[in-house]
Amino acid sequence: MEGKNRLGQFLRARRELLRPEDIGLPAGGHRRVAGLRREEVAGLAGVSTDYYVRLEQGRERHPSAQVLDALARTLALAEEAAAHLHELARQPSGRRRPAPRREQVSPHLLRMMEAWPRTPAVVLGPCLTVLAHNALGKALFAGHTYSDDLVRLVFLDPGARRFYPDWDRVAVNTVAGLRASAGADHDDPRLAEVVGELSIRSEAFRRLWARHDIRQKTHETKRFRHPLVGELSLHYESMTVNSAPGRQLIVYQADPGSSSEEALSLLGSLTADPEPADGRPADTAR
Repeated sequence: MEGKNRLGQFLRARRELLRPEDIGLPAGGHRRVAGLRREEVAGLAGVSTDYYVRLEQGRERHPSAQVLDALARTLALAEEAAAHLHELARQPSGRRRPAPRREQVSPHLLRMMEAWPRTPAVVLGPCLTVLAHNALGKALFAGHTYSDDLVRLVFLDPGARRFYPDWDRVAVNTVAGLRASAGADHDDPRLAEVVGELSIRSEAFRRLWARHDIRQKTHETKRFRHPLVGELSLHYESMTVNSAPGRQLIVYQADPGSSSEEALSLLGSLTADPEPADGRPADTAR
Protein backbone atom coordinates (compact mmCIF):
# COMPACT_ATOMS: atom_id res chain seq x y z
CA MET A 1 0.00 0.00 0.00
CA GLU A 2 1.04 3.60 -0.49
CA GLY A 3 1.98 5.82 2.41
CA LYS A 4 0.54 9.24 3.11
CA ASN A 5 2.07 10.93 0.04
CA ARG A 6 -0.45 9.56 -2.45
CA LEU A 7 -0.54 12.70 -4.57
CA GLY A 8 3.23 12.65 -5.06
CA GLN A 9 3.29 8.92 -5.76
CA PHE A 10 0.59 9.30 -8.39
CA LEU A 11 2.44 12.16 -10.12
CA ARG A 12 5.70 10.26 -10.15
CA ALA A 13 4.13 7.05 -11.47
CA ARG A 14 2.35 8.85 -14.31
CA ARG A 15 5.49 10.89 -15.15
CA GLU A 16 7.59 7.74 -15.43
CA LEU A 17 5.12 6.16 -17.86
CA LEU A 18 5.43 8.97 -20.43
CA ARG A 19 8.12 9.17 -23.07
CA PRO A 20 9.32 12.57 -24.35
CA GLU A 21 7.92 11.87 -27.81
CA ASP A 22 4.49 11.20 -26.28
CA ILE A 23 4.11 14.90 -25.50
CA GLY A 24 6.01 16.44 -28.40
CA LEU A 25 9.51 16.59 -26.90
CA PRO A 26 12.50 15.33 -28.92
CA ALA A 27 13.48 11.74 -28.22
CA GLY A 28 16.99 10.42 -28.03
CA GLY A 29 19.94 10.89 -25.75
CA HIS A 30 20.78 9.00 -22.59
CA ARG A 31 18.19 9.42 -19.83
CA ARG A 32 18.96 8.36 -16.29
CA VAL A 33 15.31 8.14 -15.30
CA ALA A 34 12.32 6.36 -16.80
CA GLY A 35 9.86 8.60 -18.55
CA LEU A 36 9.93 12.38 -18.27
CA ARG A 37 12.26 14.39 -16.09
CA ARG A 38 10.78 16.49 -13.31
CA GLU A 39 11.99 19.70 -14.90
CA GLU A 40 10.28 18.73 -18.16
CA VAL A 41 6.93 18.23 -16.42
CA ALA A 42 7.36 21.44 -14.46
CA GLY A 43 8.20 23.48 -17.57
CA LEU A 44 5.28 22.15 -19.58
CA ALA A 45 2.87 22.70 -16.68
CA GLY A 46 4.09 26.26 -16.11
CA VAL A 47 5.39 25.78 -12.56
CA SER A 48 8.89 25.95 -11.13
CA THR A 49 10.94 22.77 -10.88
CA ASP A 50 11.33 23.34 -7.15
CA TYR A 51 7.55 23.54 -6.70
CA TYR A 52 6.97 20.37 -8.71
CA VAL A 53 9.68 18.52 -6.75
CA ARG A 54 7.95 19.55 -3.53
CA LEU A 55 4.68 18.14 -4.89
CA GLU A 56 6.24 14.77 -5.66
CA GLN A 57 8.02 14.65 -2.31
CA GLY A 58 4.88 15.53 -0.37
CA ARG A 59 6.22 18.82 0.96
CA GLU A 60 3.51 20.71 -0.94
CA ARG A 61 0.04 19.19 -0.54
CA HIS A 62 -2.36 21.92 -1.64
CA PRO A 63 -1.84 22.80 -5.31
CA SER A 64 -4.47 24.98 -6.93
CA ALA A 65 -7.07 23.62 -9.34
CA GLN A 66 -5.28 25.49 -12.15
CA VAL A 67 -1.98 23.76 -11.34
CA LEU A 68 -3.70 20.37 -11.21
CA ASP A 69 -5.35 20.99 -14.57
CA ALA A 70 -1.99 21.94 -16.08
CA LEU A 71 -0.36 18.81 -14.66
CA ALA A 72 -3.19 16.64 -15.96
CA ARG A 73 -2.70 18.06 -19.47
CA THR A 74 1.07 17.66 -19.28
CA LEU A 75 0.82 14.06 -18.10
CA ALA A 76 -1.84 13.27 -20.74
CA LEU A 77 -4.30 12.05 -18.11
CA ALA A 78 -7.66 10.77 -19.24
CA GLU A 79 -10.74 12.39 -17.72
CA GLU A 80 -11.11 9.84 -14.95
CA ALA A 81 -7.42 9.98 -13.99
CA ALA A 82 -7.52 13.79 -13.99
CA ALA A 83 -10.51 13.72 -11.63
CA HIS A 84 -8.59 11.30 -9.41
CA LEU A 85 -5.66 13.74 -9.32
CA HIS A 86 -7.96 16.49 -8.05
CA GLU A 87 -9.46 14.11 -5.49
CA LEU A 88 -6.01 13.19 -4.17
CA ALA A 89 -5.20 16.85 -3.65
CA ARG A 90 -8.41 17.36 -1.66
CA GLN A 91 -7.83 14.49 0.75
CA PRO A 92 -7.58 15.70 4.37
CA SER A 93 -4.84 14.29 6.56
CA GLY A 94 -5.36 12.52 9.83
CA ARG A 95 -8.89 11.37 9.07
CA ARG A 96 -10.02 8.28 10.96
CA ARG A 97 -12.08 5.78 9.04
CA PRO A 98 -15.04 4.01 10.65
CA ALA A 99 -14.91 0.23 10.89
CA PRO A 100 -16.28 -1.48 7.78
CA ARG A 101 -19.85 -2.68 7.96
CA ARG A 102 -21.06 -6.11 6.92
CA GLU A 103 -21.86 -5.91 3.23
CA GLN A 104 -25.41 -7.09 2.65
CA VAL A 105 -27.24 -6.78 -0.64
CA SER A 106 -30.79 -5.47 -0.80
CA PRO A 107 -33.40 -8.24 -1.16
CA HIS A 108 -35.09 -6.11 -3.83
CA LEU A 109 -31.91 -6.17 -5.92
CA LEU A 110 -31.58 -9.91 -5.38
CA ARG A 111 -35.12 -10.50 -6.61
CA MET A 112 -34.46 -8.37 -9.68
CA MET A 113 -31.36 -10.43 -10.48
CA GLU A 114 -33.30 -13.66 -10.01
CA ALA A 115 -35.71 -12.48 -12.72
CA TRP A 116 -32.90 -12.63 -15.32
CA PRO A 117 -32.44 -16.40 -15.78
CA ARG A 118 -30.64 -15.96 -19.14
CA THR A 119 -28.39 -13.10 -18.06
CA PRO A 120 -25.39 -13.49 -15.73
CA ALA A 121 -25.36 -10.76 -13.09
CA VAL A 122 -23.12 -10.13 -10.07
CA VAL A 123 -22.86 -7.40 -7.44
CA LEU A 124 -19.31 -6.32 -6.60
CA GLY A 125 -18.07 -4.58 -3.48
CA PRO A 126 -15.39 -1.84 -3.38
CA CYS A 127 -12.58 -4.43 -3.50
CA LEU A 128 -14.25 -6.28 -6.41
CA THR A 129 -15.40 -9.16 -4.23
CA VAL A 130 -18.66 -10.81 -5.34
CA LEU A 131 -21.32 -9.89 -2.78
CA ALA A 132 -24.20 -11.51 -4.67
CA HIS A 133 -25.03 -13.23 -7.94
CA ASN A 134 -27.91 -14.79 -9.77
CA ALA A 135 -27.74 -18.44 -10.81
CA LEU A 136 -26.10 -17.81 -14.18
CA GLY A 137 -23.70 -15.27 -12.68
CA LYS A 138 -22.60 -17.90 -10.19
CA ALA A 139 -22.21 -20.49 -12.95
CA LEU A 140 -20.10 -18.16 -15.10
CA PHE A 141 -17.36 -17.88 -12.47
CA ALA A 142 -17.81 -21.26 -10.75
CA GLY A 143 -15.08 -23.84 -10.41
CA HIS A 144 -12.18 -21.59 -9.38
CA THR A 145 -10.34 -21.24 -6.11
CA TYR A 146 -11.32 -17.57 -5.98
CA SER A 147 -14.68 -17.56 -7.76
CA ASP A 148 -16.04 -14.92 -5.37
CA ASP A 149 -13.08 -12.55 -5.51
CA LEU A 150 -12.38 -11.20 -8.99
CA VAL A 151 -9.01 -9.60 -8.14
CA ARG A 152 -7.62 -12.72 -6.51
CA LEU A 153 -9.14 -14.80 -9.32
CA VAL A 154 -7.15 -12.87 -11.93
CA PHE A 155 -3.81 -12.84 -10.10
CA LEU A 156 -3.75 -15.84 -7.77
CA ASP A 157 -6.01 -18.49 -9.27
CA PRO A 158 -4.06 -21.22 -11.09
CA GLY A 159 -6.71 -21.41 -13.83
CA ALA A 160 -6.96 -17.67 -14.49
CA ARG A 161 -4.88 -17.48 -17.66
CA ARG A 162 -6.91 -20.22 -19.26
CA PHE A 163 -10.24 -18.81 -18.08
CA TYR A 164 -9.36 -15.37 -19.47
CA PRO A 165 -7.90 -15.80 -23.00
CA ASP A 166 -7.01 -12.06 -22.96
CA TRP A 167 -5.44 -12.27 -19.52
CA ASP A 168 -2.98 -9.39 -19.98
CA ARG A 169 -5.76 -6.93 -20.83
CA VAL A 170 -7.98 -8.29 -18.06
CA ALA A 171 -5.16 -7.88 -15.53
CA VAL A 172 -4.55 -4.23 -16.49
CA ASN A 173 -8.26 -3.40 -16.37
CA THR A 174 -8.77 -5.22 -13.07
CA VAL A 175 -6.06 -3.25 -11.26
CA ALA A 176 -7.24 0.03 -12.80
CA GLY A 177 -10.80 -0.85 -11.75
CA LEU A 178 -9.69 -1.67 -8.21
CA ARG A 179 -8.03 1.75 -7.91
CA ALA A 180 -11.09 3.47 -9.31
CA SER A 181 -13.39 1.59 -6.95
CA ALA A 182 -11.23 2.55 -3.97
CA GLY A 183 -10.98 6.20 -5.09
CA ALA A 184 -8.50 8.44 -3.31
CA ASP A 185 -9.21 6.96 0.12
CA HIS A 186 -7.01 3.89 0.51
CA ASP A 187 -7.44 3.55 4.30
CA ASP A 188 -10.04 0.80 4.02
CA PRO A 189 -8.48 -2.18 5.87
CA ARG A 190 -10.06 -4.57 3.37
CA LEU A 191 -8.26 -2.82 0.51
CA ALA A 192 -5.01 -2.84 2.49
CA GLU A 193 -5.38 -6.60 2.96
CA VAL A 194 -6.00 -7.24 -0.75
CA VAL A 195 -3.18 -5.02 -1.99
CA GLY A 196 -0.76 -6.25 0.66
CA GLU A 197 -1.36 -9.92 -0.09
CA LEU A 198 -1.28 -9.54 -3.86
CA SER A 199 1.82 -7.34 -3.79
CA ILE A 200 3.64 -10.16 -2.01
CA ARG A 201 2.23 -13.08 -3.99
CA SER A 202 1.98 -11.65 -7.52
CA GLU A 203 4.78 -9.79 -9.30
CA ALA A 204 2.33 -8.91 -12.08
CA PHE A 205 -0.06 -7.25 -9.64
CA ARG A 206 2.78 -5.40 -7.91
CA ARG A 207 4.00 -4.00 -11.23
CA LEU A 208 0.53 -2.92 -12.39
CA TRP A 209 -0.42 -1.38 -9.03
CA ALA A 210 2.73 0.78 -9.19
CA ARG A 211 1.52 2.30 -12.49
CA HIS A 212 -1.39 4.08 -10.76
CA ASP A 213 -3.72 3.43 -13.70
CA ILE A 214 -7.28 4.29 -12.77
CA ARG A 215 -10.32 3.32 -14.84
CA GLN A 216 -13.82 2.56 -13.60
CA LYS A 217 -15.55 -0.55 -14.89
CA THR A 218 -18.13 0.71 -17.40
CA HIS A 219 -18.68 -1.57 -20.41
CA GLU A 220 -16.51 -3.92 -22.39
CA THR A 221 -16.53 -7.12 -24.40
CA LYS A 222 -14.76 -9.86 -22.49
CA ARG A 223 -13.81 -13.36 -23.57
CA PHE A 224 -14.04 -16.40 -21.28
CA ARG A 225 -12.96 -20.00 -21.74
CA HIS A 226 -15.44 -21.82 -19.52
CA PRO A 227 -14.60 -25.39 -18.43
CA LEU A 228 -18.16 -26.59 -19.16
CA VAL A 229 -19.21 -24.77 -22.33
CA GLY A 230 -15.99 -23.50 -23.92
CA GLU A 231 -15.46 -20.06 -25.47
CA LEU A 232 -17.77 -17.20 -24.57
CA SER A 233 -17.68 -13.60 -25.79
CA LEU A 234 -19.88 -11.45 -23.55
CA HIS A 235 -20.61 -7.75 -23.35
CA TYR A 236 -20.96 -6.33 -19.87
CA GLU A 237 -22.38 -3.12 -18.48
CA SER A 238 -21.43 -1.85 -15.04
CA MET A 239 -23.99 0.17 -13.07
CA THR A 240 -23.58 1.83 -9.69
CA VAL A 241 -26.00 0.81 -6.97
CA ASN A 242 -27.21 4.18 -5.70
CA SER A 243 -28.75 2.68 -2.57
CA ALA A 244 -25.35 1.24 -1.58
CA PRO A 245 -22.41 3.51 -2.54
CA GLY A 246 -19.29 1.68 -3.62
CA ARG A 247 -21.13 -1.30 -5.09
CA GLN A 248 -21.49 -2.17 -8.75
CA LEU A 249 -24.05 -4.30 -10.57
CA ILE A 250 -22.37 -6.06 -13.51
CA VAL A 251 -24.65 -7.55 -16.15
CA TYR A 252 -23.35 -9.77 -18.98
CA GLN A 253 -25.02 -10.44 -22.34
CA ALA A 254 -24.20 -12.36 -25.50
CA ASP A 255 -25.04 -11.23 -29.03
CA PRO A 256 -28.43 -12.58 -30.11
CA GLY A 257 -28.14 -15.71 -32.23
CA SER A 258 -24.41 -16.09 -31.50
CA SER A 259 -22.56 -19.21 -30.38
CA SER A 260 -21.98 -17.44 -27.06
CA GLU A 261 -25.72 -17.09 -26.54
CA GLU A 262 -26.10 -20.84 -27.18
CA ALA A 263 -23.25 -21.54 -24.75
CA LEU A 264 -24.88 -19.39 -22.06
CA SER A 265 -28.14 -21.25 -22.51
CA LEU A 266 -26.31 -24.55 -22.22
CA LEU A 267 -24.49 -23.33 -19.11
CA GLY A 268 -27.81 -22.40 -17.53
CA SER A 269 -29.28 -25.85 -18.19
CA LEU A 270 -26.17 -27.66 -16.94
CA THR A 271 -26.00 -25.71 -13.70
CA ALA A 272 -29.69 -25.19 -12.96
CA ASP A 273 -30.03 -24.50 -9.25
CA PRO A 274 -33.41 -24.44 -7.51
CA GLU A 275 -32.04 -22.09 -4.85
CA PRO A 276 -32.58 -18.32 -5.36
CA ALA A 277 -29.84 -15.75 -5.71
CA ASP A 278 -27.72 -15.65 -2.58
CA GLY A 279 -26.51 -12.39 -1.07
CA ARG A 280 -23.78 -14.24 0.84
CA PRO A 281 -20.70 -15.26 -1.16
CA ALA A 282 -19.69 -18.87 -1.00
CA ASP A 283 -16.70 -19.80 1.14
CA THR A 284 -13.41 -19.28 -0.67
CA ALA A 285 -9.90 -20.25 0.21
CA ARG A 286 -7.81 -17.25 1.24
